[in-house]
Amino acid sequence: MKQTNYKNLRFTAAGICATLAAAAMVPAAQASTTTTTFLVQITLVSSCAVSASTLNFGSSVGLLTSVVNGTTTVSVTCSNTTTYNVGLDAGTVSGSTVASRLMAGTTAGNTGTTMGFQLYSNAGMTTVWGNTVGTNTVSGTGNGTAQSITVYGQVPAQTTPKPDTYQTTITATVTY
Repeated sequence: MKQTNYKNLRFTAAGICATLAAAAMVPAAQASTTTTTFLVQITLVSSCAVSASTLNFGSSVGLLTSVVNGTTTVSVTCSNTTTYNVGLDAGTVSGSTVASRLMAGTTAGNTGTTMGFQLYSNAGMTTVWGNTVGTNTVSGTGNGTAQSITVYGQVPAQTTPKPDTYQTTITATVTY
């Protein structure tokens, strides 16, 4: 008959129990964390954009014996709450001033011939639109979208120069 060595078995069982007990006493690995913060920012600076449409007084037949009126728009887009002023210069024709604007003929041999006109900031055409901030410009406050401003133009009755297309280029300046 085979004899079982319980003494060795006892030590083996005890060793297993001791190993399990030791494993149970070792704390489980824990995840560690750390934090930080960071700033998120954007700086918005005031800005404006301007565009304009042609002011075309049309075609007049014969003589300029009566006033010819016309309108166009200047579109200003400025950042929200940005105050601005829109000025219009005298134009590109030599001798033209804000108080007395001129258009010149465009046909060769007629470019020195001029015709008077004026630009106004009001429908009654009593306030000449110039380019001196605080004096004769149009002011506003931006809202982030395009704002249309009407320019009122007038060619007064005058001695009619020879038939031609008369023109000048006006510069609109936004100060903000």
